[in-house]
Amino acid sequence: MEDKDDVTKKVNVEIWKNFFKYLKPYKRRFILLISLNVGLGFLDSTFPMFTRYAVDNFIANKNFDGLPLFALLYVLAIAILSLIIFLFIKYAGKLENQMAYDLRKKGFLKLQELSLSYYDNKAVGWLMARMTSDVTRLSETISWGLVDFSWGITVMIGVTVYMFILSPKLALITLLVVPPLAIISVYFQRKILTAQRRVRKINSEITGSYNEDIQGAKTTKTLVREELNLKEFSELTSSYKRNSIRATVISSIYIPIVITIASVGTALAVVNGGHEFLAGAITYGTLFAFITYTGQFFEPVMQMAAILADMQIAQASAERVFQLLEEEPTIKDSPRVIEKYGDLTNLRRDLLPPIKGDIEFKNVSFSYKEGEPVLKNFNLKVNAGQTIALVGETGSGKSTIVNLFCRFYEPTEGEIFIDGINYKDMPIKWIHENLGYVLQAPHLFSGTIKENVRYGKLDATDEEIIEACKLVDAHKFIIQMEKGYETEVGEGGGLLSTGQKQLISFARAIVRNPRLFVLDEATSSIDTETELIIQKAINKVLSGRTSFVIAHRLSTIKNADRILVIHDGEVIEDGTHRELIKSKGYYYKLYTNQFIEEKSVLALEK
Repeated sequence: MEDKDDVTKKVNVEIWKNFFKYLKPYKRRFILLISLNVGLGFLDSTFPMFTRYAVDNFIANKNFDGLPLFALLYVLAIAILSLIIFLFIKYAGKLENQMAYDLRKKGFLKLQELSLSYYDNKAVGWLMARMTSDVTRLSETISWGLVDFSWGITVMIGVTVYMFILSPKLALITLLVVPPLAIISVYFQRKILTAQRRVRKINSEITGSYNEDIQGAKTTKTLVREELNLKEFSELTSSYKRNSIRATVISSIYIPIVITIASVGTALAVVNGGHEFLAGAITYGTLFAFITYTGQFFEPVMQMAAILADMQIAQASAERVFQLLEEEPTIKDSPRVIEKYGDLTNLRRDLLPPIKGDIEFKNVSFSYKEGEPVLKNFNLKVNAGQTIALVGETGSGKSTIVNLFCRFYEPTEGEIFIDGINYKDMPIKWIHENLGYVLQAPHLFSGTIKENVRYGKLDATDEEIIEACKLVDAHKFIIQMEKGYETEVGEGGGLLSTGQKQLISFARAIVRNPRLFVLDEATSSIDTETELIIQKAINKVLSGRTSFVIAHRLSTIKNADRILVIHDGEVIEDGTHRELIKSKGYYYKLYTNQFIEEKSVLALEK
């Protein structure tokens, strides 16, 4: 999937201003690091003055009076320098790791808050790259690079002051190279930023490609796409290689230019300083200190050039991370609801009324894309405890009705009521915490069977887990396993059969004792024998709960209270199985054809 990020095309001060609000929790540590670096820069710029004093007094004049005190001060300065470096490395490392931890935590929370529509056009690799490599790049640059910037500025200021103290004339001559250096730096920083944006974009695509190839390994094998996949991936990695090399080449050209200009400045200082010394205008110690200062002045310039290059790269990462962190969910609680009931992480559950299960769709219209309506003025009333089966061809609107009922999406027009309350007047969690949902392809998490069932209710006791598994007829096959409920399910439930995964997903949903239930073609991918087991589980699970069942196999919905036949977002038939068979309409034809097909398959199997 192409990365369509709308990022800035130049250095954006607003991005960095925005980032400082994320630095508030580390304000003291950040100030401490800057203070340490300022102290370090001051000491670094002061050491040549020690050398000047030693050369002019102890070496040139061969007078060693005061040498012990000088040595003591010099050693003390080195000790303070060492302590500052130790503290800087310690706290910069802590800042880097804490910042990365907090950004990833915020990112993970944001991903929980975002609506399902956000994931419709975002690949897993796109999201993974932001929470891994982009966060790492950003935290490293801020904790080390940005703080080092304060050291560079302090050294440059200190060195400039000392150079003007020693010789204003030589200082001015040496600093002649700074304006061209600044112009070249601005030019190259823009080039580097553009190149790095491209590199980060392709990095997301590579992460996404890895994810898709791993998840689709079986499909790749069955379609014999290994060579084609390798070719596509090779093209992607080749593009990454080309763009990475281009970005590196730009940086590798920039740094030598800075070094060359810095060397010109040093040469100017040596030549003119030599003339000044021969003319007796300055001492040998002053000349020695000045040459040292010219090197010291351009060392932070070169380091700051590298830091600026890193910050250009980090800006590309910052744009991407902040784009995720500041993404607004399309489905969210209103300020009035949050004020009354609390937010996602601090919900006042004691204020929420229990759900009985009366549902009403009132003049509901909905479209995923503007101008392409899926539902138009859809109306439906469901009594508490009823099981509603939805039947229809692909694209008829069955899943849309369920998604609106679950509040994964909201109507573009019209209203949906639960127990007579417009569900927009209640927190999203009011529905979701009372909802059981079983998918066609259930997803199990790495861990044991017990852990996967408990995922539906984290404080569930072992007895509640076992009871839920018994209710859905999963207990029988679980206790036959060597480790029973402690059996590992593997990644995605890969160590279990499709039917076993489905039954565990039923238990996971039912352990919460939800008032609302959704089955999304939960028996379409299993064999007939397992279907009978799951059908018994469905009858038990749905009893007394308001439920929607999207059915592929019509034999599984014969006991539904109402069967709705959906066509182009409208209900064209509504009734029980018997009533619809008697009417001999669309449902009758669909059921008869499927019944004949299943009979033919069974005959062939025999």
